Amino acid sequence: MTPLSERLASGDTLYGTFLGLGSALAAEACALAGFDWLLTDLEHGGGDESELLPQQLAADAHGVPMLVRVESTHRIRAGHALDLGAAGIMFPGIESPAQAEQAIRHLNYPPDGDRGVATYNRAYGFGLHPERLETANQRILGIVQIESRQAVTQVEQIAAVPGIDVLFIGPRDLSHDLGVPGDTAAPAFQDALTRVVAAADEAGVAAGILAPEAQTARHYAAQGLRFIGIGSDATLLALAGKHAVDSVHATPHATSPMLRPRAHAESLACPSGSPARRGR
Repeated sequence: MTPLSERLASGDTLYGTFLGLGSALAAEACALAGFDWLLTDLEHGGGDESELLPQQLAADAHGVPMLVRVESTHRIRAGHALDLGAAGIMFPGIESPAQAEQAIRHLNYPPDGDRGVATYNRAYGFGLHPERLETANQRILGIVQIESRQAVTQVEQIAAVPGIDVLFIGPRDLSHDLGVPGDTAAPAFQDALTRVVAAADEAGVAAGILAPEAQTARHYAAQGLRFIGIGSDATLLALAGKHAVDSVHATPHATSPMLRPRAHAESLACPSGSPARRGR
């Protein structure tokens, strides 16, 4: 088992963030921030596979597991990310047990799956560590996204598919498909969320979701979700920047002594000839 799967099995709640800027420096900044995991987003992110390796290297340098959301369930998409060293794969838009089974097969070598076998890639030290093949099928985190009404109706069967570690709710897609766009407080969305969490608990896997900020993340954790993304590198940067700008514009242009240069304030408080002046 990997540190991520071990912690999930022990009941820990893990927090990460999505990487959508395609930037190794942004990935490193997020790794240093202390997230439990990072996820490079090849579905909606601004980067593509050419930026995947630099971000992987940045995460590895700080011991933070790197996951990848692939843009489709095609076998080669998952295989390429795994060969570069990804710790797990997130598959978007899973709607049935059969689709989940086929996606998870792409994470495993034969006879358990259909991942292409090669050891001259980065995941195997460019041929220096072929022994890693022996445990490869147990080391990859399998994440499937529940993003539609159809998926929710079959979530118990999806959760039971061997090799799935996380059922990850896509809140935007799911809320739109449920007819309550963006309203995650709506009863229809909350009912779906409750059903996903219950299915995950019954199957012995974790339920996850993407939260826009920390307060919502804590709320989701209280509801039983244990694999929670908090925004993305892009949204964290934009929100921090907006907060700084709003704070600056909200500051009054006061001229009280507290805001004056120190020397000027001291000249007002200690005129020439005062004890403070003479004591210097």
